[in-house]
Amino acid sequence: MTFACVLYVAAGVSATWPAVLHARTAFLSGGAPGHGEASPGDHLQTLYHWWLVGNQLEHGHAPWLDPFSFRPEAGAQPNFPGWPFGFLFWPLGALFGFVLAWNAMQIVCYALAGLLACAWLRELGLARAPALVGGLAFAIAPYRVAQSVGHLLGPVSVLLPLALWAVERARRGSAWWLALSGAALASVPLSGQVHLALGAIPFFVAYAIVRLRRAYAWIGLATLAAIGGGILVRQTVIARSTQAGGRSLDEVRYYSAHWGDFVARHIDHARSEQFTFFGWATPVAALAGLVLLVASRRYGLAALLGVGALVPILLAVGTHFPLYSAALAALAVAWTRSTVIAVVALLLLFVGLHARVYGKSAPGEIAAASAAINAAAPGRLLELPVFDPGVHYGSVYLWYETRARRQRPGGYSTTAPTSAKQLARRFERLNCGDWSGETSQLLDTLGISTIALHQGLFVKNGAVPDRRFFVLRGLAAHGWKPTSRRGTVWVFAKGGGAATGAGAPGPDRTKPVFCQGWYGNTGQGWPMSETHAPFWVYGAGRLRLRLAAPESLYPTLPPSVDGRVVRGSSSNGTLSLPLGPVARWHVIALNVDHLVPVAGRKLGLTIRALRVTYP
Repeated sequence: MTFACVLYVAAGVSATWPAVLHARTAFLSGGAPGHGEASPGDHLQTLYHWWLVGNQLEHGHAPWLDPFSFRPEAGAQPNFPGWPFGFLFWPLGALFGFVLAWNAMQIVCYALAGLLACAWLRELGLARAPALVGGLAFAIAPYRVAQSVGHLLGPVSVLLPLALWAVERARRGSAWWLALSGAALASVPLSGQVHLALGAIPFFVAYAIVRLRRAYAWIGLATLAAIGGGILVRQTVIARSTQAGGRSLDEVRYYSAHWGDFVARHIDHARSEQFTFFGWATPVAALAGLVLLVASRRYGLAALLGVGALVPILLAVGTHFPLYSAALAALAVAWTRSTVIAVVALLLLFVGLHARVYGKSAPGEIAAASAAINAAAPGRLLELPVFDPGVHYGSVYLWYETRARRQRPGGYSTTAPTSAKQLARRFERLNCGDWSGETSQLLDTLGISTIALHQGLFVKNGAVPDRRFFVLRGLAAHGWKPTSRRGTVWVFAKGGGAATGAGAPGPDRTKPVFCQGWYGNTGQGWPMSETHAPFWVYGAGRLRLRLAAPESLYPTLPPSVDGRVVRGSSSNGTLSLPLGPVARWHVIALNVDHLVPVAGRKLGLTIRALRVTYP
């Protein structure tokens, strides 16, 4: 047992190498640049859900609820991802702080994966050495490692060998072991990993039927518990979210693996679902194990493990689960009955399965920024830039929430309520200093008393253009002034401290500055990519726009100038808008009620040319 623990802890260190060398100061995660902020990534989302469990219990509240995100547009959100590891993270976080606690959880989960898989294989009758090999093959399987960098799929996957181990214990003892098996299986969908449960539940049922020929009632109860957990998550979270209709075919195609991905060690963290590398030693040994099972006439187990290994490879979407091939590889090693071969197999697995997927992710200057937010007036918090709830940059805001506990209209979740997504769309215009459409009144209605500007998230960010100059202008113009300007996070309140210096020289005044809501210049102009599309121009007098649009788009909605709706004058495709007598920056917003599909894209109006006519 001691050797197994040491082996699988070493496996965790190997899987996280060389990022583990920085475990005291940085998260073991994807290693994205932070530009002074915390490095964005799903690790911050997972940590947040784990942290919520302990925070809620400490304050006497339900640990399965998130009282901070998407408020007040939605009620307290279910915190299913906090189960079950949030209860382990709670004491670790209290003892070591959140950075070290996260990193410790990474190593602990690798150790659990190896120990539970090894224990299951031992119950199958394998000797210690081949069982250790199978446990290692499962613990550091590259796809499982990739899904442990920030996602919950990697840690939650340890529940399946736990369920299978309990099945084997039930064969040798009391059927009550199946209660543990059912709890482990039900925890897979209850943790929010419904897609993993879609593969795990059928495999568990088939395995239990093959191994337990007279416990059909227990098998049925365990299966119903797991299905019930999935239905609970489906009805309470997914059914009311932006993913209620499932993923589109284009999304499935985007995240699907290619055949070359099965032999590629490189990982693209933006599409880690495509990472399906499984080395060469494991599949060769697994094939040998399958042949040996057939030769020994253990047809049921051979069929079960063989199908379990093959089907995820063929599907290659979301459940590239390595447990079945790990078991087959262990069986091949067991057939040799050689300790030397087992040791060689362990060494080969360490080398052959290693894929460098971990990096060091900065925690950012959370203490100073959180202190400034906590010192601000009571009320809700809005963070800029505003992201769609499904965009991972919002994970940074969850990290700050662990120290500055305030309700906020934003959040990060691919299953966010539809109302929260709509509100985020409304507030995205603030990322470019566009306050049109009664934005100030909406902030007051939502009880927003504090705005935090995360300047690092504007830097080299494909999700939002860097328009900080105009963000500061918009805040100043509407009475929001900084109460703190520490590091990259500035905190604003209504009627706060001194001016921000937003009047300083900004972009080239001779060119328009386009915000979110526009495609780039196609050579024939700038087409709208959203129904509300702002841009900035410098000047006075009148702005003349030459526009084009599909016939089905007319009539369009009135544009706005500096947040005020204007009619302007239109003639022969040219729109003239008043800018006023003073030369300065003006924000213009064009509006349409829908976009029109054109050549594979959805377009609105297209600005063919623009010109400022001075008085």
